[in-house]
Amino acid sequence: MLAIQFTFPGGRYHATPWRRHVNEADVAWPPDTWRLARALIATWHRKLDQGRYPREHLAGLLARLAEARPPRIRLPEDVVHAHTRHYMPAKGDKPTLVFDAFVRVNPDDPIVLAWPDLVLEPESLTLLDELLDAMAYFGRAESWVQAHRAEWCDGFNCLPDAPDVDTETGEVLGEIVRVLAPVSPARYTALRADRLGGKKSPPAKLRRSLPEDWLDALSLDTDDWKSAGWDRPPAAEIVSYRRPLEALPAVARKPAPKRVSSRPVTARTTARFALYGKPLPRIEDAVRVGEALRAAVMGKAKRLLGEQAIPCELSGHELGDGNRHGHAFWLPDPDRRGEIAHVLIHVPAGLSDDSVRVLAALKTVRYGEGESLRVMLEALGVAALFRQHTPLAGESAVWRSVTPYLHPWHLKKPALRSPEALHQALLAQLRKEWHARGEGLPEILDFRELPDCDFDGRRLKPLHYHRFRGKRGLTQPDTLGRLIELRFAAPVRGPLALGFGCHFGLGLFAPAGVE
Repeated sequence: MLAIQFTFPGGRYHATPWRRHVNEADVAWPPDTWRLARALIATWHRKLDQGRYPREHLAGLLARLAEARPPRIRLPEDVVHAHTRHYMPAKGDKPTLVFDAFVRVNPDDPIVLAWPDLVLEPESLTLLDELLDAMAYFGRAESWVQAHRAEWCDGFNCLPDAPDVDTETGEVLGEIVRVLAPVSPARYTALRADRLGGKKSPPAKLRRSLPEDWLDALSLDTDDWKSAGWDRPPAAEIVSYRRPLEALPAVARKPAPKRVSSRPVTARTTARFALYGKPLPRIEDAVRVGEALRAAVMGKAKRLLGEQAIPCELSGHELGDGNRHGHAFWLPDPDRRGEIAHVLIHVPAGLSDDSVRVLAALKTVRYGEGESLRVMLEALGVAALFRQHTPLAGESAVWRSVTPYLHPWHLKKPALRSPEALHQALLAQLRKEWHARGEGLPEILDFRELPDCDFDGRRLKPLHYHRFRGKRGLTQPDTLGRLIELRFAAPVRGPLALGFGCHFGLGLFAPAGVE
């Protein structure tokens, strides 16, 4: 058996996952064997005496690793997915915001890769020991590493080609992640022959991307294979691993009692997430984003807690009569241009420990046709905590529409006889819904209709917005909507959303003067 362990004296492991942009703030976890092979090649070039350890020995060592079954991996459990932010110089006057994500790991808690059936020859073991001893970093250059062979026989929690669900009991065993691994020399030779063999004069870019020597293929520059149209290095394959649920939590694990409290805590009512994707969704699709966000959270809760244990403050089901609007609001938090770069999950009744666990584990939201948005939990607490970051959490006596308000109940015929009667009917609905939010709230004095919302010169009218829920069978009294300004008898604290679809981003308001 061959086992290699890695510890990180700086307490950080930096590595961008395959097919992810660095600014998506994700981390490759577990480390992939493609990255290991490239690190060994780089160390051989820079640190070793190539007369003593010739190239053929390096190729032989890497070939043995590639031909073996994918390694079992032991991931540390006491880790945190963290990041820093930096403004980097760029062309022009405006600097670029860069996210530097990493795994915060205990310097003494190792990552272990083990090949149970692999036994290396003495000369390969000697070369491997020299390479591991000379390796300065693993992942990015900030990931200082100490690597060496070790004796590990159990404790592996990240397994290749393992199912994520027990087929007999339905128990969720973990989550599937896909990593890169080098193919064996024989498979690469067959691939190369298949791509080049039948062509009399293959394009120069294709020839450069398929060098004859397997070690050269492992060392290929990214530009060489990308310019030839490959979606990954030709000498690499994708391997599926099952890692533990919450393998990369966004908050530190703390010792917890055996029974986790399911009681909502009113000191934490709001979570703010950053969204990453190209392009970002626009405020016109607020309700679609809200529904996609809820679906992602429900799926995560089902996998972590089980279908029968989803917190009611997230699902909105099985709530008492006094908690009609105490459950989650899934709200877009647009920037001044109307792009949804952040979202708020606002739960007036408070978030339980189970809910916090689910939200901390959320990493992606499926949005659109086959597309995913990356999300990252930025902070969690009372809504007032976010006043410096979003106007939605502000306080004001005058609030203006960010998305159209749709009245939640049908209007009676007398309300349609004149503009004044319609105004009074809508005001009555606003007051009725507002009173249902709780006792002692300031009275709604009046409202007025607005012609549009201005997002950095983009003037949006109600018809520009998507105004329909995706759920079938809903009764929708208002399909047109209107943009309005509300005046209260005293300042009101946000977030504030009213009317049909208000839990999914419709009827969203911001303090007057901010859109």
